Amino acid sequence: MNAAIQQLRREGYPVMDSDVEKLSPLQCGHINMQGRYSFTVPESVSKGELRAFNE
Repeated sequence: MNAAIQQLRREGYPVMDSDVEKLSPLQCGHINMQGRYSFTVPESVSKGELRAFNE
């Protein structure tokens, strides 16, 4: 989440600290904190790179 916020700020979006303080992955229904997840990711991501934002 921090990487996404930093990217938005670099692109000039007004991301306010007071809004960031309210963000929590627990508010998203699709996130299961006790489950297992299986992902197929591009090789670049498996090497530690981040994917670009969708436009």
